[in-house]
Amino acid sequence: MRYVFKPMDYASAERMIRWRYAPPYGMYNINAENIDAEIGFFTDPANQYYALLTDDGELVAFCCFGDDARVPGGEYDVDATDIGMGVRPDLTGKGQGHQYIELVLDFARKQFDVKMFRATIAEFNTRALRLCYKAGFEPFDVFQRDNDGKNFVILVTKEFKEF
Repeated sequence: MRYVFKPMDYASAERMIRWRYAPPYGMYNINAENIDAEIGFFTDPANQYYALLTDDGELVAFCCFGDDARVPGGEYDVDATDIGMGVRPDLTGKGQGHQYIELVLDFARKQFDVKMFRATIAEFNTRALRLCYKAGFEPFDVFQRDNDGKNFVILVTKEFKEF
């Protein structure tokens, strides 16, 4: 199957906002009280959200880069390309995560001057942590999120450019 990245548009943002993850992953559910504001945020190019679509237009995942991929309370002084990612709930746990993360990393390498990637993952999310380790990330720091004290792991990977 072929995949394509597109800047987040209204239709993809609306679908993504309606995704619902089962516990303990419910913390990733987006509060849809003000759906227009949420869609506006996700479609604003400054927030760097992208939809990962199949070649026939099916939304399978999303990713973001920069500040919104960070979690309040973490230490982000080292220069790195922050990435965030979410997979459609019915596709999680099906063995496709490694393919999706590799697609996101390849896309980011083409879009940005990457020296190092950084991902911040909830400590309980062992599936996402395993995917990051498999993709070459290593633990860098562990911290508690400011608003609720949940533990998060910051992972990094170095990128080497050929000259």
